[in-house]
Amino acid sequence: MKVLHTSDWHLGHVLYNYDRSEEQHAFLRQMAEIVREERPDVMVVSGDVYHYANPSTAAQKLFTEGLLAIHEECEEMTIVVTAGNHDSGQKVEVESSLWRHFGIYVIGGVHRDGEGVDIGRHIVEVRGGDGRLKGYVAAVPHIYPNNFPALDGDTGREGRQERFFQKMLDTIKERNAEGLPVVLMAHLAVGGSDTTGHDDTIGGMEYTDIKELGEGYDYLALGHIHRPQTLAYRGRNVRYSGSPIPVSFDECYTHSVTIVEVRGNEVSEIRTIEIENPIPLVTVPDTAAPFSEALDRLTSFPEERCAYVRLNVSADAYLPADCNELASKAVEGKECRFCYIRIERGRSSTAESTGRITVEEMKEISPMEIARMYYRDSTGEEMDEELASLMDDVIKRVRTEAADCCIGDEETKI
Repeated sequence: MKVLHTSDWHLGHVLYNYDRSEEQHAFLRQMAEIVREERPDVMVVSGDVYHYANPSTAAQKLFTEGLLAIHEECEEMTIVVTAGNHDSGQKVEVESSLWRHFGIYVIGGVHRDGEGVDIGRHIVEVRGGDGRLKGYVAAVPHIYPNNFPALDGDTGREGRQERFFQKMLDTIKERNAEGLPVVLMAHLAVGGSDTTGHDDTIGGMEYTDIKELGEGYDYLALGHIHRPQTLAYRGRNVRYSGSPIPVSFDECYTHSVTIVEVRGNEVSEIRTIEIENPIPLVTVPDTAAPFSEALDRLTSFPEERCAYVRLNVSADAYLPADCNELASKAVEGKECRFCYIRIERGRSSTAESTGRITVEEMKEISPMEIARMYYRDSTGEEMDEELASLMDDVIKRVRTEAADCCIGDEETKI
């Protein structure tokens, strides 16, 4: 079974007030070309179709037209789409019955039937053009660990996630007399994964032990972390396909989709196909420099080069009050688009010495770092590890309570 694995499209994403539909159109066109050339048996989209839970009409149209164009390039290919933590499960699957006529399965949340949780709804059979069964996809949308439904005999919330995954895989095993390939989809962060470049505002990291995802799959198609990577676990192949186009400036690595060949119960090949972004995210200069020097580099940025640009500045004091205006003026008449100034401060920085933080710095500093900074400023001492541990517990509790306060599939993202 040949699998095209992708995730984290983030359609509708706006970067510092710049519309990104041109790049997203380009990505979806490339996806259609890849499908035409590769002719996979199944394409799996492991969550975060949209960037916002309430996507714009334009973003929804982009998704609909893009998915149909992909389908038309290989009509016998099965497509499975699951909701991520950025998606509203209800909105993603509102037209799921219509999608089913095109061999497209859109799964936004967990549903119930007359006997309880409808496990069968999460199991998709993959068939070839001749109708022959080629394998199975176990599709799980993003669900916070505490929000997994109770199965028969469940009395508490502890362990529900693991029982749900294993019940689904056990159900497939009962059906899979021929030992055909099984692909498991999930949208979450597993322990030991590399989150380099992942903007915490894009989706907070609550890690799941990979063993909680059960036993019985041949390939685990993950979404949520934007850096593409393969993890080894008990001889199985676990992979994040990563985001096809960068969502933040720190995602400074190759973006791609993944092609997987599964023969029997063995993954025989994993390879990537790079996605070209017509408007890359560029940091100028590569290494932080004083404002005047960085501004000169921005002024000399090629006029015809199309890019989003952030200015990389080193500073120990406040920047000029009109720094953003000066940077915007430096790119007037150019194809590039100035976004913001990244400030790299030394130990003697204004933020460290006065406790004042700029908006730009606030975007790049974690809650724990801010807490340590203010504790240092108010007491003159470093926060001890016991207090730091308590603070970390509070941060995690706030995130968990925000998740538990969701209504239906409308989940809060921290």
